[in-house]
Amino acid sequence: MEGMATSRALAGASVLVAGALLAGCSTPSNSGPGWTAEPGGPGTAAASTAPAEASASATASGSATPGATESATAGPVATASAWKTFSDPAKSVSFELPQEWIAQSVAPEEGALPGALKVEVKKPDGTFMAALRTGLPPSSAECPQDARRPYTVISSVPSDLKAEGGEGTIPPRVVFRVIQGYRYFGSYGVTNLVGGADGQACELRNVIRGPAGKGDYSFGDLVAVRAFAPDEKVAPAKAFDTLGQAAQYVGDSSDFANVQRMLMSLEIKN
Repeated sequence: MEGMATSRALAGASVLVAGALLAGCSTPSNSGPGWTAEPGGPGTAAASTAPAEASASATASGSATPGATESATAGPVATASAWKTFSDPAKSVSFELPQEWIAQSVAPEEGALPGALKVEVKKPDGTFMAALRTGLPPSSAECPQDARRPYTVISSVPSDLKAEGGEGTIPPRVVFRVIQGYRYFGSYGVTNLVGGADGQACELRNVIRGPAGKGDYSFGDLVAVRAFAPDEKVAPAKAFDTLGQAAQYVGDSSDFANVQRMLMSLEIKN
C-alpha cells in the first residue's frame, strides 16, 4: 500500500454551486478572497493502509521519497473574490469558476459516447486551465512492469461527486499528483482511481468512473499524465525539478487555489 501523511482538507463543507443553474454562466457571487483548504482539517487520514490518493497534502519545502505523500506546512492561498456558475444548456453539469475566466463548450473528442460534453476553461488571455469531459469510454489500467514510474500525491481533498466503486477505486478526490521521469510531471483533476500499486504507475488518470452506459468523466488539466520524453510537449501538465517545487506550487499558487475550488464545485446531475 502507499505511504501517507496528514491530509490537506477542507475546513467546513464542500463548495456548493450558488444560485439557480442557467445555461451558460450565471450571476457572479462574491465569495471572499480566501480559499478554505487548510492542513489538519476534516478528512485527516485515519488509517495508514489507505491508498496515497486517499490522504495527502502539500509542503512548500524539503524532499520526499517518490510514491510517498508529503506533509502540510503552507496556509490557505487567496482565491478570486468574485465567482460565477457555469451550466450546460441541459443543466446536466455545473461548476463555479472565477468571474473573469471563460468556460466554453466545444466538440468532444472522437470516441466519446453519445451525449458527451466537453467544456474548456481558460483565462482571459487564453491560458488553458482545465477541461470537463463526460461520456469517456472506459480507460485501460494495464501497466507493464518495465513501464512503471514512481509517483507522489502532493494534494488530495475529498469530493462529494458520485462514482462507481470496484477494485482500484477510492472515494472521489480532487488531487494534484506528480510522476517521475527526467523531471517531475504534475497534473490536477478529480479522480476515484488509485494511481498504481506500491507508488508506481504508468500514468495517473484524472478520471471518475461513471455508471454503466454513461461513461467516465474527467475534470482537470489532462485526462491522464505520464512521464514525458525530453522531446515531447509537456503543457498543460506542469514540470518540476524537485518534489519540493511541486509542493510549493500547490501551497503558494493562486492559480492552483482557484482551480482546486473550481474542481471541488463540480456537480453532475445525471
